[in-house]
Amino acid sequence: MMLRAVIRRASSTRGSSTSSGLGKSLQSSRVAAASSQSIHSLSATETLVPRGSPARSFHHRSCPGCSECSRTLLGTTLQRWVRPFSSDTGDVVEAVVPHMGESITDGTLANFLKKPGDRVEADEAIAQIETDKVTIDIASPASGVIQEFLVKEGDTVEPGNKVAIISKSADAVSHVAPSEKIQEKAAPKPSPPAEESKVESPKVAEKPKASSPPPPTKQSAKEPQLPPKDRERRVPMTRLRKRVATRLKDSQNTFALLTTFNEVDMTNLMKLRSQYKDAFFEKHGVKLGLMSGFIKAAVSALQHQPVVNAVIDGDDIIYRDYVDISIAVGTSKGLVVPVIRGADQMNFADIEKTINSLAKKANEGTISIDEMAGGSFTVSNGGVYGSLISTPIINPPQSAILGMHSIVQRPMVVGGSVVPRPMMYVALTYDHRLIDGREAVYFLRRIKDVVEDPQRLLLDI
Repeated sequence: MMLRAVIRRASSTRGSSTSSGLGKSLQSSRVAAASSQSIHSLSATETLVPRGSPARSFHHRSCPGCSECSRTLLGTTLQRWVRPFSSDTGDVVEAVVPHMGESITDGTLANFLKKPGDRVEADEAIAQIETDKVTIDIASPASGVIQEFLVKEGDTVEPGNKVAIISKSADAVSHVAPSEKIQEKAAPKPSPPAEESKVESPKVAEKPKASSPPPPTKQSAKEPQLPPKDRERRVPMTRLRKRVATRLKDSQNTFALLTTFNEVDMTNLMKLRSQYKDAFFEKHGVKLGLMSGFIKAAVSALQHQPVVNAVIDGDDIIYRDYVDISIAVGTSKGLVVPVIRGADQMNFADIEKTINSLAKKANEGTISIDEMAGGSFTVSNGGVYGSLISTPIINPPQSAILGMHSIVQRPMVVGGSVVPRPMMYVALTYDHRLIDGREAVYFLRRIKDVVEDPQRLLLDI
């Protein structure tokens, strides 16, 4: 009994101490929790971020060793600092270089049509890119104000490159103006070195003034050094001019060029034009020109001599069963060659409308790459510039080109008597590797017969 009493007392004493320890630990944990809650509740009303900071609404303070506070601090900081600069707001859009065609990989930024701070509308052109073939506009993706340009004039750009940043908000000007003011304020900062030089000038005397000539040498490095007596100026070639020069030289180096000539009496075609030009315009809404007559004559000649419409491809000859005629159009930026597709299926009115449309686009610089791609034969009219006779160069990968020239009154023998006639010299340059002289002469002879007697087109003779 005595032993059992001792054991019961020991166990009761040990349990009370354990319960008291457990109670103390529970009490301390409650106190810690309460203190942490008080800290969290207190931190919700305090801020540690200075006034004027972008994270002005941040209200959490980290507690030492508290994982919850560290998570809250990190999450809130990222949200408060990232959200104002994210693109999810949709306030800022970027103008990029559009797709310029399958055969064009890059271009030169020719000029800007707008300036930073200008307001633009959606799809309004802000810059122009000059390629090997055409000039392409960069349009604004949305209405807004141009904040800045990311490239300079003369830089080479590729499709997808960013060109400008445009803000859709009305306060965009306020975003641009401060940066300009900051730059203007930052610009005078180089003045302190000037003051220092003035302070140190007594030590060096007048030598710093002698160092002023170097700035002209930096400018002269960019410009060609020419004697004052030579009146010359150096202008870089445009990409279109470079491309034309390369293609023409490649044509001379690749083809076996040969030119044959003939002369055409324009009396009947000019009489046909003057007789029906008013009725033609009233019905079709387009003027009747001489170009459509030569296009129809070229289609007839190509059908009679299909080898002129063919092209060499390696060891093979590709014969084309269609007639797509290219017309050379001279513009202020260079020579472009749009294509009249399906010319063999067109009448005079369709040809005249197509020529007017393509020539207008070419002069305005709005012609597309697709409108100049392809072509099986080219007609070049140098007569509009007063050319009397010339030897045109083939437009690769074609095999021949017809050259028209100016109409001149010349004495001709008709019916045993000498009479004045409106005459035109025509020239056919062809690839002698593929086209023999006989086919070339027959081709040009067919042009002469159809132009001198347009009724052959109606009777197909």
